[in-house]
Amino acid sequence: MERIGDKVISRAEITDAASATFADSTVIPDRYARPDEVRDGVVVGSDESYELPVVDMARLLHPELSEAEIAKLGSACRDWGFFQLTNHGVDETVVQDMKDNTLQFFGLPLEKKKAVAIQANGFEGFGHHYNRASSEKLDWAESLILVTQQHEQRNIQFWPANPSTFRDALDKYSVEMSNLTSRLTVFMASDLGVEQEALMGTFQGKTQSVAFHYYPPCRHPDKVIGITPHHDGLGLTLLLHVDDTPGLQVRKNGRWYPLNPLPGAFVINVGDILQILTNGTYKSAEHRVLPDVEKGRATVVMFQNACVAGMVKPLPELGEATYKAIDHVEYVKGNFSALAEGTRFVDSLKIM
Repeated sequence: MERIGDKVISRAEITDAASATFADSTVIPDRYARPDEVRDGVVVGSDESYELPVVDMARLLHPELSEAEIAKLGSACRDWGFFQLTNHGVDETVVQDMKDNTLQFFGLPLEKKKAVAIQANGFEGFGHHYNRASSEKLDWAESLILVTQQHEQRNIQFWPANPSTFRDALDKYSVEMSNLTSRLTVFMASDLGVEQEALMGTFQGKTQSVAFHYYPPCRHPDKVIGITPHHDGLGLTLLLHVDDTPGLQVRKNGRWYPLNPLPGAFVINVGDILQILTNGTYKSAEHRVLPDVEKGRATVVMFQNACVAGMVKPLPELGEATYKAIDHVEYVKGNFSALAEGTRFVDSLKIM
């Protein structure tokens, strides 16, 4: 059950109401109307020249080009916290299967999607996931959230059996994302000047989860938010655009920079835990999603967790710690509480 104002309603009721709202977006219900939040911060227009960083994996692997591309990777993680990764080497068949199954799932009738509906007090499954507990406002999106690694942590009852190929597609995609994370952290370690295993080891064998998002088109995009502004709380985020619909915006120096997806690229961003691991060298950036007026947008977002021997703390090789060490379980609890309140838990760990 969830509380909307003074009324307590079930998640099923929320999902049903959301589905009806998305089908007819001519009138925006109060619970979705957030025009002040949409206008919070200047959005950089097309008349201003800018480009979010693009990193080329083929150049990272090239013996003569690697050094310059590693520097480019490091600059992206320090200055933006975001970059698009091209020539990533992920099996294209696996990627396409994941895209196809994602679109097929979100294209199902609501009753069929509700076969894996989120349960009371849970977070895995399909439904309308809230922006934060302290707000009555809802995001203009429907989502499916699952734990994918390690295998023993999977709750298969929430993994869609329809389409029939979804589970196999996600299993293969999960492995590819783990491998891509390992490859990326090798080059991040080189940029940071630490042993490869020091950074790679913080991710290996840790929890991996995925969020499938669908943002329906909205006739009043100036009034709703696809996903509320936030920082990712875990280690590394790997986003796959299922289509070419834009919508993701990254905040830098108080302004929102729209990210235009490159064909075949992944969007990679630094999470709060990676910011802590790197002792504040890499920055986790605030971002949000705004819906498109004509086209829906679907994404597959993989979250890679990380810690050092069960602790969230800076790598000792990076000098005097600027963040307090905290048990990973306590970090997760604190991060969830802060998200609900609309604050950032990582800020409370900063050593002044």
